Amino acid sequence: MTLALTGLSHHTSPLALRERMTLNPGRVPEALALLHAALGPDSGIALLSTCNRIELYACCKESAQETHNILVKFLGTLYHLSESEFSGFLYHKEASEAVTHLFRVASSLDSMVVGENEILGQIQQAYDLARSSGTLNRMLSVLLQRALKCGKRVRSETHIGEGKVSVASVAVDLAESVLKELQGKSAMIVGSGQVSEQALKTLIERGIGHVMVLNRTLERARLLSRRYRGEAIMLDALPCHLHRADIVISSTGAPEVILKTSDFERAIERRGRAPMFVIDIAVPRDIEREAALVDNVYCYDMDDLQAVAERNLQKRQEEIDACMEIVEYETASFINWRRRLHADPLIKALTQNYDAIRERELRNALDKLSHLTDAQRQVVESLARRITNSLLRKPVAALKNASAMEQEQLMLIIKRIFDLCDTESL
Repeated sequence: MTLALTGLSHHTSPLALRERMTLNPGRVPEALALLHAALGPDSGIALLSTCNRIELYACCKESAQETHNILVKFLGTLYHLSESEFSGFLYHKEASEAVTHLFRVASSLDSMVVGENEILGQIQQAYDLARSSGTLNRMLSVLLQRALKCGKRVRSETHIGEGKVSVASVAVDLAESVLKELQGKSAMIVGSGQVSEQALKTLIERGIGHVMVLNRTLERARLLSRRYRGEAIMLDALPCHLHRADIVISSTGAPEVILKTSDFERAIERRGRAPMFVIDIAVPRDIEREAALVDNVYCYDMDDLQAVAERNLQKRQEEIDACMEIVEYETASFINWRRRLHADPLIKALTQNYDAIRERELRNALDKLSHLTDAQRQVVESLARRITNSLLRKPVAALKNASAMEQEQLMLIIKRIFDLCDTESL
């Protein structure tokens, strides 16, 4: 059977196209059923759809080119696009190349952020949806399970997922290391910069207790604070509320400093000298540099955070060779399994052929040995089975362990010798 992949990702296509080619998980079973019907009842189909990639995996009796043509046509129908709008951004892979690609994807080596964890859950979801939709055959089912195994091995046996690589994640990790515990703490976001909002969202996910959002316009502060069930405050009132914040994230775009060292000195006194974690990601700076000299004020700027993120990313890059060793091992393991599976129908037919000969000759012999006791007959029958199994052992091992090219040649020879030419392989 042909194993083929057709897809596109952030490596090959613009965001605008990927936004048009998104699919609600609720529609996936219907889509899979339609494609499964087009490729035939013995085929296997799975769809991996994320914000950064759309990939169709097919295992069917069609040739690789025919399969790709069917998949491209299906994508156009599914997303209501003409082929000219997306076909130039597609990649097509087959056989071992498709296996290696999927295992790289599962290992997050093909992700926008190398080492991220979300992709494993997305592959699991693709597997679950295909299985519940009844569109998996044996080969594709095993392939997806092996991909999940490969991804888990990469994460447990390497350091690819260690160290945050986004500025927002680094900021939250630093805050947690300084404050020890985020639950019950309060965070203040000053302005509405994208990175500061991402950091605030991550803080909420980590259990931050209370959120204050400050902006020059109260209405804009309210819009953001509603998203996080926070408190909206006018920017002018910042010095009056600074002492309430355990974490301050500032990104206003103001032309000059809005928080001075003296503001932090007063805030620390009002806090009973409880520590404050301050992130200044504005350009130009929102916070006076000397504020970092105030006792218990832990102040970081964009350069600090970016440097940590880049160091973490470099560490992940250094793990890629170790990850690829696992990917290559798991790919070879799957290819070997597939090759053995390819020979299974012939091995079954060959075994049946030998068994039929054995039973025929055994009956003839036992008919002439009617004087044998039941125990003696069992000895003869056991001997016949052992001889058959011994004769089969080496040719079966040769078929299972041969390279792909050798296996094809051996299968042709065996089919011809034993008149098994009507036997189909997987």
